Amino acid sequence: MIPSIRQNFNANFTEEKYQNYLSYIKNSLPNALDFKIAETPIFIDQKFTAQLLELGDYVNGKILGKEFKINTQASLDRQPNIPNEPAYPGCIVMDFAIANNSKNELVPKLIELQGFPSLFAFELLQEEALSENYELPKNYSPFLNGYDKEKYIAHLKKMLGGSKGEHTVLLEIHPHQQKTRIDFYCTEKYLNIPIVCISELAQKGNQLFYTRNGISIKIDRIYNRVIMDELDKQPAAIQEKGKLLLNELDISWVTHPHHFFRISKFLMPFLKHPLVPITQFVDQLATIPKNLEDYILKPLFSFAGQGVIIDIQPGDFEKLENPAHWILQEKVHYAECIKTPTGQAKAEIRLFYFWDETQQKYIATMNLARLSKGKMIGVDYNKTATWVGGSLAYFETK
Repeated sequence: MIPSIRQNFNANFTEEKYQNYLSYIKNSLPNALDFKIAETPIFIDQKFTAQLLELGDYVNGKILGKEFKINTQASLDRQPNIPNEPAYPGCIVMDFAIANNSKNELVPKLIELQGFPSLFAFELLQEEALSENYELPKNYSPFLNGYDKEKYIAHLKKMLGGSKGEHTVLLEIHPHQQKTRIDFYCTEKYLNIPIVCISELAQKGNQLFYTRNGISIKIDRIYNRVIMDELDKQPAAIQEKGKLLLNELDISWVTHPHHFFRISKFLMPFLKHPLVPITQFVDQLATIPKNLEDYILKPLFSFAGQGVIIDIQPGDFEKLENPAHWILQEKVHYAECIKTPTGQAKAEIRLFYFWDETQQKYIATMNLARLSKGKMIGVDYNKTATWVGGSLAYFETK
């Protein structure tokens, strides 16, 4: 995006540097990396960064507004009630496309958001690997708002339970089989938080426990990585363990399962901003637009791009089993803004927001980025391409 920096990076790039970059990650946690890593980071200037943060502040203002819980209550209609929901989650992530506006200027466009963790710990390892193997511009950082590695880790530790240690657990379904397991291992490495499969849970009274080395350990706080919809696809034994979470338990959450649904695609129709694509619930459409090529259909309750219909046909609406569970969203045209040796790439930035107790607001702390040359951004849609995949954005600091 910054021509001089991009030109310099591409000119100095070698396949050997890229392989050393990958090896740094793979050797740190063998057999854990299970998704494509892009050959390059992306570099963001101050103007674009300011637009990103302004848009993020607008969205966070809506989440903290009086109408938030009322507007999003219907997102829980098909979900079992899970006790102990706090007013707001400890973290939020937002995905922004790098797009062109009507003046052919690069601008961020909000694509999706979630009240759910992301690769918070893995990005620390990725930043280490990039810094070790590439020559990066000195006045650029993947951190925002004055954060650095130490401050970021300290905030993450505090959010996940501070001194609770083994009494805070990262909870997932078959964690060692997940594509994102490298982030779980990084969480354990940097934050000393044990990884627990939902199958290991046991309840005694109103308390939850897991067992390590024959010792039963009480759980005080859950760092939740379980996609609750995925529980329905599991064997009966796993589903029964999941039902323990429906009980009145002496635990707290980061983030509570309800927030996965409240702060998601479901919130998009309530956001009105020039840099937020127009979004409508399908069951509330007065008429189906004639220019369907300018829209995409998204299921409300899915993740990783599953079920999205990019090239809509008029008959697709009739096939929807429950139109209330779908949104029609204005199509965002990603700018082919990253020059690579194998053609232009598109990019998306995910900002990590943590709740700041002192300021009583969400603060953008770090990020991840994704590069694509296909119709969709997710790494699953770019398996055979080069200069695509998971990456990190570096923001101009001065």
